[in-house]
Order: sequence, then C-alpha cells, then structure tokens
Amino acid sequence: MINVLLLLALPEKFREFYNTELGREFPSVNFIPVDHVSKAEEHLPAADVLVTFGPHLLDRAEHAFRIATNLKWVQAMGTGVDNIAEISTLRKEVALTNIHGIHGTPMSEACMAAMLALSREIPRLIRNQDQNRWDRFPCALLDGRTAGIFGVGAIAEALAPRLKVMGMKVVGISSSPRSVPGFDEMRSRDDLAAAVRDLDHLILLTPHTAQTHNIINAKIFAAMKPGSFVINLARGGVVEEDDLIKALDSGHIAGAALDVFAKEPLPADHKFWSMKNVIITPHLGGLSHDSSRHTMPALIHNMKCFLAGDYAGMVNRVAR
Repeated sequence: MINVLLLLALPEKFREFYNTELGREFPSVNFIPVDHVSKAEEHLPAADVLVTFGPHLLDRAEHAFRIATNLKWVQAMGTGVDNIAEISTLRKEVALTNIHGIHGTPMSEACMAAMLALSREIPRLIRNQDQNRWDRFPCALLDGRTAGIFGVGAIAEALAPRLKVMGMKVVGISSSPRSVPGFDEMRSRDDLAAAVRDLDHLILLTPHTAQTHNIINAKIFAAMKPGSFVINLARGGVVEEDDLIKALDSGHIAGAALDVFAKEPLPADHKFWSMKNVIITPHLGGLSHDSSRHTMPALIHNMKCFLAGDYAGMVNRVAR
C-alpha cells in the first residue's frame, strides 16, 4: 500500500478536508494526517509521499528528510519551495512539485489589507478602541502614491491591476524586466537602491534564493523615501531583519507589514512584537476559506500521475 503523509499545520477543517477528499478519490492509498512535525517522525520512514508546506517542517526538515528513506515525491502546498528544495538531506531522486497560480487573489487582498492598515494606522485605532480613547488624526492615502513590487510573477500580475484601481502608480522590479499588464514601469533588480528611491510602498514577492538572501538591507532602506512602508509577503530571508528594525526605530521607514520571518514561528521575545509601527501576521497571506478547494485539482492530478508512475505528467514540477 502507498503511504501518503499529510503534514499540515492548518486548522482542523482544512486537514479534514484534504484527508476526506483524497481518501474518497484514492481509496487504496493510506493517508496519514498529522498537524505537527513532531507527530510525523514515526510515519516518515514508511512514507512514499509527503504533502506539506515547507514552513510546517519548522527546524526539523533535515532530520525529517534524512529518516524518510522510502520517500519518492514531495508535494509542496505553497508556491515557494526554498525550505524544501534547499534541504541537503532531500535526495535528488525525490520528485518535488508545488502549487502555482492559485494565490494571486488571496495574496493580493492580503497585500492591500496590509497597505491600508499601515496608511490608515489601523493598529493605532484598535489600541485606542481597547482603551476607549477618542483620538482623531489624519491618515496617508494610497491614491496618487507609488507602489513597487519586487518579484514580478503570477501573484504580482494579479496584484498590480488591483493597485491601479486604488489610484496608485505601479512599478515592477525584476531580474528580467519586461512589459507586464497592470504595471506602469519596470525596473531592474541589478540596481535595487535606485529602483526603490521614489517608492511609497515596497512590496516583496520575490522568491528566497542565494541571490535574494537579505537583499533588502540597510543600503536599500537608506535609499528609500523617508516615511515609506515595507510589506513582506515573500520570505523572511529576503529581509535583513536587524536592519529593518533600525530603519523602523529611526522613523525613516514609517511602518512594515510582515507575514513572513527569518525564523517561524516568530519567537515570543522578538522585538517585532513590541513595535507599534509593525503589523505581524503568521504566514497566512495565501490562506483563505477557498484554499483547499483551489489546491485540490493539482493535488489529485499529481497523485494520479504518481500512482501511474508518470512523473513527467505531473504539474508544477520543480527542478532541483
């Protein structure tokens, strides 16, 4: 029997949906749902397939892949696979696939929510509400401002037209600048400091690679406009967090909305928690009530291919 380990640190209704739907579609397959990597260890040696999000492996990824000696395929349930593909103990012959093309809407809405929350100082309003405090103050507008999206992929292509509707100028920053609908201008990543100088909002959507590790650092923050904002929906490793803290403390960067962090979960003693100009969300930018329904077609297709031995027919294969 084929053993499929579903390591998904998600709300119970999502875990149950995947387990039930996959079990109905593939009754001869043994699906094993767990909600934490600590519960996966006993099942990993016999697992033929691992279905998970890279961040759900926490800091045990190397050990997990080391003991998963029977593993043949990993289905990443997100777009980014840096915290799977880069793990040295994941054998080269293990197939890796991801979920691509379904996160444009939830990530766009998460980005716009973060931008509005920063510009209108929503956290300040909520703190005032908790204290029954009536405190009126002017807010910044998105209309007429310039947003730069670093990382022009499928999510950015969904986000850019939405920002245009908000009255913003939209600039793309990419390693391969090209004309993309919804963008007013494209700039090269090669001179990132120059590319960010006139931005009011810097939105990070770029994958985390060796080339982008800590690429948003003190030099980039210093080049940005005083009073600008940073929104990170990419990966924590893209930002040098200590440099961001200094830029936020100085007020040069007015605020940041952070969904991803260098270490996740974010440690309870991290300074970000206490910073009033930082909005923290726990890596949920792409998660919505519709996530499982949108993910399932690719997962079912790839499972059928796997059971038929048709690795070439799988969608969203990731080269390693």
